[in-house]
Amino acid sequence: MSVEELDQEPFSVHEFVERLTSKTMGARARGRPEDFDPMMLHGAFEKMISDLQEKNAKVQKDIDSWEAAAREEEKRHWGRVGELQKTNQNLYTDFQKLDERISYVATKVVHLGDQLEGVNTPRARAVEAQRLMNYLAEFLQEQPLTSAVLTDPFQLMVTADIIQKLHMIALELPVGGRFDRARQKIAEKYDHVEQELIEEFRLSHQQTDKRKMKRIASVLQNFKGYGKCIETFIVESQKGAFLKGSPFEEVVPLCERTWTLITEVFVNPDSVMGKFVQHIFQNRIQGHVASMLEDRSEPEQYLKNLFDLYTKTNKLAGELGKFKLGADSAFLTKLTRAIFSQHLDKYAEVELRYLHTRCGSILTHYYESKDHHKRQLQSGGIHDLKRDIQAKIGTVTKAGQGVENFGGETFLSQEVAINILQETKNAFRRCQVLSYSSDLSGNAVKIFEVLVTYLVTEHIDYAVEIGLLGIPLAEPKAQPEIYFFDIVNEANTLFHLFEKQFLDSLIPLVLSSQRHGVCLKRKRETREQLEQKIGMGLDRSITAIVGWIRFIFTTEQKKTDFKPEEDAPMQMISPACSKVVRALTAFVESIRSSLDGQNVEICMTELGKRFHRMVYEHILNFQYNSIGAMLVICDVNEYRKCVKEGMRIPIITQLFERLHALCNLLVVVPENLKVVRSGEQLADLEDSVIQNFVQHRDDYRTARIANFIK
Repeated sequence: MSVEELDQEPFSVHEFVERLTSKTMGARARGRPEDFDPMMLHGAFEKMISDLQEKNAKVQKDIDSWEAAAREEEKRHWGRVGELQKTNQNLYTDFQKLDERISYVATKVVHLGDQLEGVNTPRARAVEAQRLMNYLAEFLQEQPLTSAVLTDPFQLMVTADIIQKLHMIALELPVGGRFDRARQKIAEKYDHVEQELIEEFRLSHQQTDKRKMKRIASVLQNFKGYGKCIETFIVESQKGAFLKGSPFEEVVPLCERTWTLITEVFVNPDSVMGKFVQHIFQNRIQGHVASMLEDRSEPEQYLKNLFDLYTKTNKLAGELGKFKLGADSAFLTKLTRAIFSQHLDKYAEVELRYLHTRCGSILTHYYESKDHHKRQLQSGGIHDLKRDIQAKIGTVTKAGQGVENFGGETFLSQEVAINILQETKNAFRRCQVLSYSSDLSGNAVKIFEVLVTYLVTEHIDYAVEIGLLGIPLAEPKAQPEIYFFDIVNEANTLFHLFEKQFLDSLIPLVLSSQRHGVCLKRKRETREQLEQKIGMGLDRSITAIVGWIRFIFTTEQKKTDFKPEEDAPMQMISPACSKVVRALTAFVESIRSSLDGQNVEICMTELGKRFHRMVYEHILNFQYNSIGAMLVICDVNEYRKCVKEGMRIPIITQLFERLHALCNLLVVVPENLKVVRSGEQLADLEDSVIQNFVQHRDDYRTARIANFIK
C-alpha cells in the first residue's frame, strides 16, 4: 500500500488504517487467533510511519519553496506600487499648473471680450440708427418706397423688424408739420406688414409648419396685432371640430392636441391656452347651452337639461384643470358660472314651481282615478262630537249608514308615494349641483317642505283623517267593518319611505348648516302629529270592537246559561261565548295582518286589557250553580285560548289564566276554597276581590262560604 492514497478526496484515517491492516494480514486476519502474527502488523505500521514522515518532509520542503517565491513576488509588487505613486504625484502637480494657466487665459479672454463689446455696441447702435434714419428718410419723401427691404415680400421678417422700430420712432416725432405724412405712411405700412404676418401665420398653420409659425409669432409679439395672431391660431385650431351635436366629448382631445402645438409655437403657452379654452367656453359651450335651454315651456325637461349640461360642464372643467391656463386658479369656475349664471339665479324658483305642479298633478290624477273629491276635513273636539251624533241619528232612524267607510278604500298608494319621492329625490340631486353654496341648505329645506306638504299632509295625513271618519261607533248594533288597521299599515310603510329619503337626500345637504336642527324638529313634529291621529284611530277601533263584543254579551248571554235546571242538557260553551270568540278571532287576525312591529303589540295589549275587563265585569253580572260554574269555566277557557293563540301577549294570557283560576272558586267544594285561594294564581289577590267573586255562587249563603275563605 502506497502513500499516494493520502492525496485522494475525501480522506478518512480510520479507513486508511483498516485497508493497511487488511492488506498486511491477508487471509490470516479472518483465521484462528493462534495464526495472528502481531510482529508482522507492527512492521507494516513502522514502515508506513517512516513513509509518512518522508512524505511530510517533502511537503514541508515544497511549502518553504513556495513561501520564498511569494515573498520575492510581494517585494517586486511593492516596488512597482511606489513607482506608480511617484508618477501620479508628478501628474497631479502638472495638472494644477495647467488649471492655473487656463484660468489666467480665460480671465484675459473675458476682459478682452468686455473691451471689444464696449467698443462694438455703440458702433452697432450707431449703424442701426443710421440704417433706420435712411428708411425713415424714404417715408419723409413723397415718392414711393424704393428700398428692397421695405418692398420685397420675401423679406417680410426683416421688413417687420424695421417697420416695428420705425413705428416706435414715429410715436416720438412731434405732431404737425412734415412728420405727419411720414407718420401716416409708417402706420399704413405697419398695418400692412401686420396683416401680411398674420396671413403667413394662418397659411403656416394650415401647412403645419411649426418652425415658421414660431418665428412669425415671435415677431408679432412686439406688434399690436399679437392678439389677432392668437385669435387666428384659435380659429384655425378648431376648424373641423365640433361638428357633432354635443361639444363636450371633443373638447379634451382637441385641447390635448392643441396644447402640444402651443408649447412649440408660443413663448407664453399658458396665456394662449387660457384664451383657447375661454374661446371654446364662450362660443361652443355657451352656444350649445343656450340652444338646449332656450325652451322653458316644459319645466321638467328644462331642469333635466340644466342639470345635465351643468354637470357635464363641471366635469369638463375638472378634466381641463391639468392644463396650465394662467395664474387665476378659479378661471374655469368663472367661465362656467358666466355661462349658467342667468339659469342658476332662477333655478330655485323654477324647481319649486315645477315640484308644486307635478306633485299636485300626481295626487289629483290618483284621486280622480278613485272617483274621489278631496274634502276639507276638520277633526277634534266639537267636530268629532258632531260626527258621532250624526252617525248615531243615522243608525237609530235607519235613514242611512251611520258612518261612511268608502267601501274599505284606504286612499293610500305606494305608486303615488314613489312618484312623489322620485320627483323630490331628483330635485335634491339638482339642488346639490345647481344651488350656490350660500343657498344650498335653504333650497333643500324648501324642497323638503314640498315633500312634507304633498306626501305627508295631502296624502298620508288625509288618508288617516278619512280613515278616522270611517271608524264605526263605540256601541255598534252590527258587527263593525274596521278598515283603519289597513290604513295604519300602509301609512307606516309610506312614512318609512319618507324618512329614508329624509336621511339619504336631505340630511347631507343641511348637515353643516343651522337648518339641520330645524329639519329634524320639523320631521319629529310631523311624525308626532301622524302618530297622534293613528293612536286616536286605533283607540276608536278598539272601542268599536269592545262595544260589539259587549253588545253580543248583552243580547246573547242569558241568566239561565249559568243557572240551568238540574235536568237541562250540558253545554260545552255558551252560545254567546262561541259568537264572541269568532268575532274576536276575526278582529285579531285583521289587526295582525294589517299592523307590524310595535303597533301590533300596543294594539293587542290594549284590546286584551279591555276585553279582560269586560269579561270580568260580565261574569260578575250572574249567579252560578255547579253546572253554570262549569260552563263559565269552559267559556273563560275558550277566551284564554283565543287570546293566547291570537294575541300572543304574555301579560294578557296571564290575566285570563288568573280569571280562569278565579272561576274555579265557583265550582270547588267549600272545604277546598282556602286551598284554591292560596294557589299561585290567586295568592296575591286581595281578600275583597275573592270575597266579591265567590258571592256569585248560589250556595254562598246556605253553605256559609264566607267562613271558609277567612
